[in-house]
Amino acid sequence: MIQVENVTKRYGQHVAVDHVNFTVNKGEILGFLGPNGAGKTTTMNIITGYISTTEGSVKVDGYDILAEPEEVKKRIGYLPEFPPLYMDMTVQEYLNFVSDIKKVFGPRRKQSMEKIMDLVKIGDVRKRLIKNLSKGYKQRVGLAQALIGNPPVLILDEPTVGLDPKQIIEIRNLIKELGREHTIILSSHILPEVSAICERVVIINKGKIVASDTPENLSRGLGDSRKFSLRIAAEEKQALKLIRGIPGVKYAESQGVREKDTVDILVESEKDIDIRRPLFYALSRAEFPILMMKSIDLTLEDIFLQVTTTEKEVS
Repeated sequence: MIQVENVTKRYGQHVAVDHVNFTVNKGEILGFLGPNGAGKTTTMNIITGYISTTEGSVKVDGYDILAEPEEVKKRIGYLPEFPPLYMDMTVQEYLNFVSDIKKVFGPRRKQSMEKIMDLVKIGDVRKRLIKNLSKGYKQRVGLAQALIGNPPVLILDEPTVGLDPKQIIEIRNLIKELGREHTIILSSHILPEVSAICERVVIINKGKIVASDTPENLSRGLGDSRKFSLRIAAEEKQALKLIRGIPGVKYAESQGVREKDTVDILVESEKDIDIRRPLFYALSRAEFPILMMKSIDLTLEDIFLQVTTTEKEVS
């Protein structure tokens, strides 16, 4: 649905985006991440046609953003970090104004607007001035304007910034619901939110793509070890001594007692060694039942820091 090919954006000697390539498949929710100044917002502005590229091309549904900008813009709904709201309009006046801009006319307009207001739950404030709305409602109005014209692609830049936890959950659930019928690029600094919503992530740093995959695959590929949390019906010292003697185990440490007559142990193995079977057989022979075993993957925060932090910054 979206093809970004060799996109570069220069401002004088400064390269904001440096030969970026990625695709977004139809019906996919893609997380687009990067630290401040990484080129994330510039890339999204290029995709929406707000600014042009220095090099490269962007196609949306087969249409090139430079050759056929109007066709591309018909297919994109954009919610910038600060929604483009007119504070002295009522919600309904504003959405009518956006409908005029997007050339949504006739009976289709009223049906579409009612559906959108119902979807983002702003029907009860339709006659209120936007300046008198809460931050959460203003964000919903911003989402509503992006949805007018029923574009197949939505680009959402920090859609939950400044919202309280309840509002964040509401917007998160709304984005998931929108993902059933739209292709979505979501940019957010709230990484657990991206993990909860997005099927795949692209991470940009210093204008270049530094990672692109599912969070699960990135976790497996970037980790230099594998970690497991075990709950064993055994005495702590005996269990630790046994586990530390298994080939491939880098270390094992107790995490305390959380269930009577058991001990929780964190075990780390070498990256390319699967210790689950040796663990099972060794503990079975010692008659130490395993009551729980769970893999501990790198979080999206871990992945983000690992691919965007240079060795110089770490030291």
